Order: sequence, then structure tokens, then C-alpha cells
Amino acid sequence: MDSLVSLPTSHCHSPLFTSKPHSSSATTTTSTSTSVSFSLPPPPQPPEPNIRRPKSINPSPKPKISSNPLKNFSTTTPTPTTTNNNFSHVPSPGETTRTTQSLVSKLRLSSKLFPPPPPPPLLHDTRKATQISEPEAPSPELEKPENFRQHGKIFIGNLPSWIKKHEVAEFFRQFGPIKDVIVIKAHNEIHRNAGFGFVIYGGPPPVAEKSALKAVEFDGVEFRGRVLTVKLDDGTRLKGKAEERARWVEGYQGQDLSNKSKWHQEREGSRRLFRKVLDSEPENWQKVVFAFERIDKPSRREFGLMVNYYARRGDMHRARETFERMRSRGIEPTSHVYTNLVHAYAVGRDMEEALSCVRKMKEEGIEITLVTYSILVRGFAKIGNSEAADYWFEEAKERHTPLNAIIYGNIVYAHCQTCNMERAEALVREMEEEGIDAPIDIYHTMMDGYTMIGNEEKCLIVFERLKECGFTPSIISYGCLINLYAKIGKVSKALEVSKMMECASIKHNMKTYSMLINGYLKLKDWANAFAIFEDLVKDGLKPDVVLYNNIIQAFCGMGNMDRAIHTVKEMQKERHRPTTRTFMPIIHGFARAGEMRRALEVFDMMRRSGCIPTVHTFNALILGLTEKRQMEKAVEILDEMTLAGVTPNEHTYTTIMHGYASLGDTGKAFEYFSKLRNEGLELDVYTYEALLKACCKSGRMQSALAVTKEMAAQNIPRNTFVYNILIDGWARRGDVWEAADLMQQMKQEGVQPDIHTYTSFINACCKAGDMLRATKTIQEMDAIGIKPNVKTYTTLIHGWARASLPEKALKCFEEMKLAGLKPDKAVYHCLMTSLLSRATVAEAYIYSGVLSVCREMIVSGLTVDMGTAVHWSRCLRKIERSGGELTEALQKTFPPDWNSYHTIAANSDPETDDEPESDDEDNDVYLDNVTDGDNDIDNEDLNRLW
Repeated sequence: MDSLVSLPTSHCHSPLFTSKPHSSSATTTTSTSTSVSFSLPPPPQPPEPNIRRPKSINPSPKPKISSNPLKNFSTTTPTPTTTNNNFSHVPSPGETTRTTQSLVSKLRLSSKLFPPPPPPPLLHDTRKATQISEPEAPSPELEKPENFRQHGKIFIGNLPSWIKKHEVAEFFRQFGPIKDVIVIKAHNEIHRNAGFGFVIYGGPPPVAEKSALKAVEFDGVEFRGRVLTVKLDDGTRLKGKAEERARWVEGYQGQDLSNKSKWHQEREGSRRLFRKVLDSEPENWQKVVFAFERIDKPSRREFGLMVNYYARRGDMHRARETFERMRSRGIEPTSHVYTNLVHAYAVGRDMEEALSCVRKMKEEGIEITLVTYSILVRGFAKIGNSEAADYWFEEAKERHTPLNAIIYGNIVYAHCQTCNMERAEALVREMEEEGIDAPIDIYHTMMDGYTMIGNEEKCLIVFERLKECGFTPSIISYGCLINLYAKIGKVSKALEVSKMMECASIKHNMKTYSMLINGYLKLKDWANAFAIFEDLVKDGLKPDVVLYNNIIQAFCGMGNMDRAIHTVKEMQKERHRPTTRTFMPIIHGFARAGEMRRALEVFDMMRRSGCIPTVHTFNALILGLTEKRQMEKAVEILDEMTLAGVTPNEHTYTTIMHGYASLGDTGKAFEYFSKLRNEGLELDVYTYEALLKACCKSGRMQSALAVTKEMAAQNIPRNTFVYNILIDGWARRGDVWEAADLMQQMKQEGVQPDIHTYTSFINACCKAGDMLRATKTIQEMDAIGIKPNVKTYTTLIHGWARASLPEKALKCFEEMKLAGLKPDKAVYHCLMTSLLSRATVAEAYIYSGVLSVCREMIVSGLTVDMGTAVHWSRCLRKIERSGGELTEALQKTFPPDWNSYHTIAANSDPETDDEPESDDEDNDVYLDNVTDGDNDIDNEDLNRLW
């Protein structure tokens, strides 16, 4: 006992810091201190004769002497993990050696930082030196399954084979929060389980372990007719996986496939081939699908790659099919796979299904990453729903504090698509304040947004800022500028940008050429549009479907329908598949010309080309017929749409309403308006324009006022065209005061009057006989830079004629020619009628004016209709009863069959002095062109059909 009390403590702690083998004296000393237990009763010791031997410098080696210098340290400081150790057990020499080596291995970090000095050679203990020189064996504690046990994880056995995960989770949730439930699937029947599984409790490790211990107490509980086996997970499964993973890594790194079966080798080869095809030939979808199908039992990674491949192609149906195939095999999707599926729906513009996937992710507790949020924002941006894009952007900001430039670029794109440039500018400012550098794509997005609203100044500012920030303008940068100038009609500046591209050694691509062609098509400059097309072919570019469609539209605009059909055949020879948009301008062109037979032939040609007629195709037919005012045939096409299973849209009904409005048939216009509203279609400003046009044509101005009130109730603002219709309606009634009041309202609401507005107001003044106000209106137009056109002068000449001032009308005619305008048939008709009506009582210069106008008509080759000829002949009989120079000159403008008609009329009624009452009607004919001229088919009207 004295030797135990006098034991120095320094010998007990020195091995922890030095990690050196002790000398024999140290060994002897520590071997005598095995009973130190820090106030614990000494454990019983087996009788050993060497316990009380005297200290000696050179003790003889005994096989039973302990060689572990840390035995006392480990036994005197028990830890919570060693409470179950049996202190009465005396370790054998082999056990003490392993304990020392395992502790040294746990201190590998400190040994790396502070490596101990090499131990001195032991000359007297050859057995100990042999043990030290041997390589360390792996610690048996690391090989025990208990070390692989996961805290809070329990094993559940004897489960019913039909049980589902949520039912297991619902039962075991009573013991604590559940993180995950794993039900092992059966080998042959994947829709049934193997009868056992695992439940993993969540929360901090102490809470999870406590919940697991509570659940284990219910071992043997009855559940759905089965007595469950519930116990703590012993880590055997994870240990087996770790060993298998270690063997696989060792074999993979050494390229040693000898430990793999032939099936595994073939499977690994097919997986590598699939990834190679996916990287090298993604455009060959058949080869990609074939490589995927060759994989026997694909893993989650292969399924995820395939879902991502379909997502990039926008094939959301096959992406969903692949996703469900993965789940049917018992492979649970991860956040990455779900994000790929959301991407597929976003590319396919089906955001409802994309949101359902996100809801499923939340239900299954799968994390929604920043990539998922970015895809959602981009998807809503593409369909123009900036509010939903803002909602998901704000949620991403709450959950993922460091946002990146990609999601900012998507939300900026969303607001640029809706022309909300103020919000886009605020987002760019916020991004820069967050320290995120804007990539060049955001500059392009902002330029495109300013192009959509036609803001040339700010678009150029962004372009200059792009260069100041060190970016080199690319073809996309120059393309944004070309698109801007093409849309606002400044094609000359677009050509200047094209030269800038050439100076920067940037060649045009298909899109930039298409933009230039579109610019010329807007100006109806067909020659330059074809010149750009020739430049494209010279550069070696092959036209695509979009470019062919533009060229076909140009031929249709020129009226060269045969050349347009020939271009369609050229498309087919080049193996470009025509679309319904290819045939639309051709069908509309024939329908507008009244050639319905040829329009229907092209319609059948479209069907034979594999294009299924859509509502837009039928709309093109109806639009052409309504412009020719063939409303019965237009309604027949509407019936054919119904038989073909094509549902009319709001543009269909609006086009028919415009047709009936041109005829002044208010009843039919309101009938189709009711159909449109009853079917729940959108009521826009074009719909109400048709109603207003019908009311104003028939003179029902009170009904027109009621329509404007309903527009205000629907929050539909009145545009210039609506005001033009209303002003023209009051002008037909000669109510200049109401027309003037509407002009005042336009200015107050910030709606700019155009040439049609002023022409209609001048017509109101002329109908009311207020020629002074009409003259002032002409002066106002000159002040604001709006030049009168032929229709404006025609209206003014007619006003002077109604006021019985033919000399003023003749003066106005001369002013029109001085302005560089070429008189048309309506001008000559109005002027000649005015001069002939006053030629008998007016001065001589009126007579000479009639002769000069008549000579101009003869030179221009104008021929009047039979009704006008009859009216003018009656006026001539009052001037020259026996004929004369004026009669001889004027009759040269009469129709060829005038002589036979004149003979019959002379025999039946030689002296008829009735003054025709068709002046106003004739005026309405050319004033209809003033208000209906906006309905002439342009690119805009064809685009509206889409």
C-alpha cells in the first residue's frame, strides 16, 4: 500500500503529450499503480507475483507484465462513453497495445501539427520493439457497427407489405418530430415493401435520441394487424455501405474492375456511353434516348440527366414520364431532379404544373434552391406575369440572402417584358447596391425593354454604359439597336448601326437581317426588303422559316400572290416546313381581293403541307371577307370553324363586328358583342371600337355615348382611333360643338390628335358651314407640324362647294398641288361638281377653271361612273344647251357606254331639272375612307390575329 500511495502522478500524464514509449523503470512504476481509481473502491486483482516486486533498473521480461503505459490514465478517468466498461477486468497485453494505438490515432491532428521526436531504441525489450515497428492495425472500435449508428434512427420490423411512408410517419410522429421515413422496397414487387424500414427523428442530437428512445419503449406494439419490432439502429446497414463504398473507390481509383461482376461492368460502360452521347451529340435526341434505354437499372443521376435533357428541349411530357419512371423504381427525387422537372414545365410555359411540383417539394420537405426560384421567375417572365415573378423573387430573397446575377437578370427581364422599365431600373440599382456586378445580358435585356417602349434615348445610354464598363459590344448589342430603329421606322439609322458592326468585324446573322427586312416591311418598301434578302444570300446564309415568312408577306403586300406561292414551294424544296403563319398572308390576300376560290385552294394546300388550320387561319379568311363587306360568306366561315372544332376567339368576333359596323348594321354588331361577352372572352378597345363605329355609321350617337360609359366602367381608356370615330359620328350630323368638345377632351387626357382626327373635325365644320373654323384648323395643323393629306383637302374642297364658293374650292385645289399632293378621283369629282353647279352664274374664270380641271382628268386617264356622268350632263345642258367646247371636253371623261345610255335617257326624259341629292352620300363614300382607312390590312393587323 505504501508503494501505491507514494506513486508520483507525473508518470501517469506524461504519455499524453509525448507519445513516447517508456523505459523499463517507467513501465515498472506504472505497472504498480493499476489500483488508482480516484476514490472508487479498488477492483479485485488476480494474484500476480510481480505486483510487489522491488523496483529494478533491468527487470526480466515477464509475459504477464502490462506494457501499456496509459492503462492507469484510461481507467482512472471514465467518460460517458465508457461507463459500461468492466473495471474489474484486467486487460491483457494485446488489449493494452491496441488501446494505446487507437488513442494515438485519435490525436493524428496534433501529431500532424506537432510531430513527436522518434522514440529511442529499446535494446532490452525486443518484444516491445517488435510491436512498435509493426504497422498499426485499424482500430476495432471503428469497425464496430455501433460507431456507424445515426442518432435518432430506429429500426422497424414486421411492417405490413402494403403500408405507405406517410402512414408510418403518422404513427411514429407521436414520439417526436420526424426528419425522414425510409421504407425498403421489395425486390420483385416495387409497389410493395420488404416488411421493414427506418424512421429518423429530427431536431438537435439530444432531442432526436430522446425521441428514438421513447419509440423503442413501444417495441411489440400492434400496428395495422402486425406486432412491430422497434429497436435502435445498430449501424450495420451504414457500415456495410461504407465498406462497399470503400471497396468501390479503391477499385475505381485503381481502374481495377476485377472486384465487379460482368453485369456491373456492362452497366458502368453503358452509363459512361450515355453521358458521352449527352455531352457530344445533344441535338441527336434519338441517339440520346437509345443510350439511356440501354442502361440496365439507371440510377438517380441518369434519371436526373434525362429529365434535364428533356427540360432543355421543352418536352415537359417526356420529362414528367421519365420522372415518374424514376419514382416507380423506388428512387426518391432530390432537389436537383425536381428543379429539372420545374425547368421542363417553365420552358413549356405551363407554370401551373411547375407550381404543383414546387408544392410537392414543400410537402416532401425537399429544399427549394436558388436555382429553382430562378427558373420560376424566368418562367413567369416568359408568359408576361411580372406579379408572380415578383412574388417568387421576394420569397427567394427571404430564404436565400446572397442572391446572384442570374435571378436578378430574370426578374429584370420579367419587368422589361411588361414594359415596366421603372421597376427594372430599380432592380438594377438594388443589384449593384448588393455588390453584384451586372453581366452583359442584363444590359441587353434593358436595351430590349427600351426598344419595346420606343425609348431611343435611354437605349443609347445603356449601350454607351455597356462600353464604359469594359464590355465589348457583341452582335446582340448591335442587334438591339437595329431592332429599335426598325421598330420606330428609322431604318436609315439601322443601316448606320449595320456599318458600325462591319467596322467592328462583326458579321450579320439571320436575326439582324430579319430585323432590317421587318423595318422595310413596316415602311412598305418592298424593293429594299428584297435587296436585304439578296445580301443575306450573298453572305452564304440559308434563309430560315421566319425569313421566308417575311419574304412571302412582302410579296403579298406587293400584290404578287403567284410569287408568294412559288416561295412556299421553294421553302419545301429546302426542307423547311411551312407553318400556318406562312399561309396566312396569302389566304388573306386572296380573300381581300375577292378571290375566295383561290383563297380556299391555298387553305387546302396548307392542310396538305401538314399544317392544321388554327383559329388564326380562319381569322385571316374572315378578315379578307369583311374588308370586301361580304358578311354572309364571313359568317359561313364562322360556321365552318365550329364544325372543324376550332373555337372562335375575341379577334374572330371583333373582325365580324367591324364588318357589320362598316355596313352600319348596329343590330348585328351588338349581337356578336353579346356572343363575345357570354363566352367569357376578353373585351378590349378593338371590340368597343367596332361598336362605336356601328353606332356612328347609323347615326345613333346616344348609343355611342352609352358604349363610351361602359368603356370607362371597364377601365378601358379611349385612344386616338376611338376619338376619331366619335368625332366623325358627330361630323356626319353636322354637330360641330360636340366635335369641338371631343377635341378638347383629347387634349385634356393627353391623347394626341392625328391627321384623321383633324380631317374628321374639318368635315364637321364643313357640314355646319363654319368654314372659318375649318380654315383655323388647317392653320393649327401647320403649327404643330401635321401636314394635310389628300383626304383633308378633299373634305375642305367639298366644304367650299357646299358654301357655294367654287372659287375658294379652286384655290384650295391649287394649294393642294403646290403642296406636292396628287389629286385622286374623289378630289376631281368634288371640285368638278362644285364648279359645274356655279358655272351659269359665276364669272368667266370659273368656266376656264372647269376646262383646266377637265384637261387634267383627261391627261390622268380618269373615267367617272355612270351616275356622275348623268349628273354632270344635266349641269352641262344648263350651261351649253346645244353643246360646245365644255361639253365636248367633259364627255371624254364619261364611261364608254355613255352614248347608248344617253340616247335612252334622252328619249325617256329629255328635260329633267332635278338636282341630285347624292352630294352627301358621295361625301360619305370618301369620308368612309378617312375613318376606315385604319382598317386596311397591315402587318399590325395580321399580327393582331395572333
